[in-house]
Amino acid sequence: MEEKITFGKFVMRKRKEKNLTQKELAERLFVTESAVSKWETGVSYS
Repeated sequence: MEEKITFGKFVMRKRKEKNLTQKELAERLFVTESAVSKWETGVSYS
């Protein structure tokens, strides 16, 4: 579980450094906005 939280914080920090919204990051990675949200909250990273 700790890995998911650490990964989520990393994703959020990097996204914000680039001034991207979750939607913009999702579009660049060809995933859903929901997936990015789940990564950042530590719910999932698949």
